[in-house]
Amino acid sequence: MSASTATDEPVHVESQSDLESFVGDHDVVLVDYHADWCGPCKMLEPTVEEIAAETDVLVAKVDIDELQSLAQEKGIRSVPTLQFYADGAMAEQVIGVQDKSDLMSVIDGLAN
Repeated sequence: MSASTATDEPVHVESQSDLESFVGDHDVVLVDYHADWCGPCKMLEPTVEEIAAETDVLVAKVDIDELQSLAQEKGIRSVPTLQFYADGAMAEQVIGVQDKSDLMSVIDGLAN
């Protein structure tokens, strides 16, 4: 599990097995559940992209319209929803547009 394999931009999740491998292969993963039609998701996107570029966290994006069954299984009821995984397990979930500083606080807490 190496954080050094994280990318500088969000990665698109194409299947449940994609998500499982990302979570299993990285120390901390931020999963952004979003939809193209969602205004708040578009507002949050630059923040999520900055986190991907500035941290070792893997940022994964799940389009809830493309992967409805995955979103349903994960209990996603509204977008944007952000789930934070640490060491393979979900550690935190936040719903709605968030300040970057609040998201970084969660990440910092998980990375320690």
